[in-house]
Amino acid sequence: MSLCPVRLYPGADLRTAIQALAAESVGGSAFVVAGIGSLTAAQLRFAGEAQGTRVPGPLEIVSLSGTATPDGAHLHMAVSDAQGRVWGGHVLAGCEVRTTAELLLADLPGWRLGREHDPATGYAELRVRPTD
Repeated sequence: MSLCPVRLYPGADLRTAIQALAAESVGGSAFVVAGIGSLTAAQLRFAGEAQGTRVPGPLEIVSLSGTATPDGAHLHMAVSDAQGRVWGGHVLAGCEVRTTAELLLADLPGWRLGREHDPATGYAELRVRPTD
């Protein structure tokens, strides 16, 4: 396993940047082990909901983790506002970095990650295969 610390700068889209970083890693995928920072606003999809919700900022990233593969990302994040209220859910495009986002990414040499439709859940779920 290889760990890579990364800083994202103001204006970066969190999801898009994570997917691009993963694409550059060995095997084109990575786990997001940890993430903190700040956002101007967040786009989150709450559990069981079909559509995303805009959470106005400024916000602090309290927690961020997930996977990014060539077939798509599955990222969860908790954010808090100036009053300490916390929201959490699936990270969608539109989470703009306000001052910084500090991430720890892990790639897994010897493994190929992907996403494929799982008839049991109805979603594109993680597929893990050894590389040849």
